[in-house]
This record gives sequence, structure tokens and C-alpha cells, in this order.
Amino acid sequence: MQTPNSLGIIAGNGVYPRLLAQSARAAGVSRIIAAAFTGETDAKLEPLVDHIEWMRVGQLGRLINYFRNAGLQNAMMAGQIAPKNLFDLRPDMKALVLLAKLKRRNAESMFGAIADELRIAGVELLPATTFMENFLAPAGLIAGPRLSRREEADVDFGFTIAKEMSRLDIGQTVVVKGGTVLAVEAFEGTNDALRRGATLARHGATMVKVSKPNQDMRFDVPVIGVETMRIAAEVKLRVIAVEAGRTLLLEKASLGELAAHAGITLVGR
Repeated sequence: MQTPNSLGIIAGNGVYPRLLAQSARAAGVSRIIAAAFTGETDAKLEPLVDHIEWMRVGQLGRLINYFRNAGLQNAMMAGQIAPKNLFDLRPDMKALVLLAKLKRRNAESMFGAIADELRIAGVELLPATTFMENFLAPAGLIAGPRLSRREEADVDFGFTIAKEMSRLDIGQTVVVKGGTVLAVEAFEGTNDALRRGATLARHGATMVKVSKPNQDMRFDVPVIGVETMRIAAEVKLRVIAVEAGRTLLLEKASLGELAAHAGITLVGR
């Protein structure tokens, strides 16, 4: 893909939007426009972009008009929106019309509909891994000690369960131990599912995170960041296994250091 001159970033929470802005700039994008959300987006993004506009979650019409008026042709989604804010959603008229058309209100249907609205406005949503190829998880051992046979078996088992759960659009993360499913991610998100499962295990559990079988790479791509690794250390998780080539590892150096310090194995499958 030819590097676009301009890029719009729909910026959720966490460090992802900042890393994307830096990576896009390094790839030669000369103008970056960010749509930021009050209570979600980190203000540290501001100095990394050429223009930023703050809005509420749910102001779809404002988002589309902002990108259209900026003359953008390409945009990306980066970072998540906290579930509590999705429940506190105050949609504008554009979002209300969109939501009314949806038979299911899950990440795939909602983000897919937003992508369609952006396309109508002349803005194409790029894959969430664009400019982020260096952050994709490799296959094999990434950090921490090698796995035992039992841990390898739990990774295999967890991968099978996680793929089925993601196919059903329930969640993309499971926590297992000794061939038993301890937690399945639902609306609460990865970190809360991790806490729940690892607490039941007490110690030595395995977390597996995968992409959906027909993952739309424009949004909802699996991500592991420093906060997840810190929680994993806190609850004495033993293994984090991710799908290689389809999971973003943000701040990889810090992830490796935290994993080594806590004796956690990070592996790509």
C-alpha cells in the first residue's frame, strides 16, 4: 500500500493511538488528524498529531463531518472504548439511526457499520495493523521460561476454546489450567476476565488470546499491552499465549522485562 499523505486516527484509550501516530509519522505520513474521546483518549496524543478534536463517545455525525471537512481519505481505529462508556452511550442522531438498523449490537456489527458510514463520506478505514507491522507477535517463545508439557497442553486447549468462543462472538480470551476453563472473556474485556480466571486458579494459569476466525483486521484486533502484563504478574498468571501474526504487542521491550521479572512466559502460536 502506498503511504497516504494524511491519516485520521479514531483514538480510543491506552498507548496504542500514540504508537500508531509515531509509526505512521515514521512511515512518511505528513498530516495526522485525531478524533479523541472525552474520558478515554490520553491527552499525550495531542503533541504527536497535527490536529485533534475532542468529542463524546457516540457523536458519530461529528466524527464523520470532522474527517470529511479535513479532506481525509484514510483513517484507522486505535485503542478501545471502556465498556462502562458504551453503556453510558449518548448517541447523536447519526448514531441512533445506525444503531436502529443493527440486528446485533456487537463490536463487529457496530464497527462495520461505522466503517460503512465513513466510506460513504469518502474515508476508507485501513487495517488496524497498518504501520504497526513491527508490533505483531512472532511465532514461538517471545519472553520468559520455556513451557512444560502440561503448559503446552493448556496452550493448545485454550487456543481451541478461544477460537470457538471468538467464532461465537462471545470474546477472544480464555483462562485455563489443567485442561479446565476458568474464565471466558465477554463484555468486561481481557483484563477483567484475566483477573477472574487467575483468581480461581490461585497461581499457574494460562491465558490465551486469539483473533476471530474471520477477523476484520480494521478493528477489534487482539492487543496485549503493559497493563495486561502487570495484572498477569499481580494475579500470578504463568502463561500468556497469543495468535502470532494477528496480535499486536504494544511496548514489547517493557512487556519482555515485566514477563521476565514475574516468571511469565509470553508465546506466539
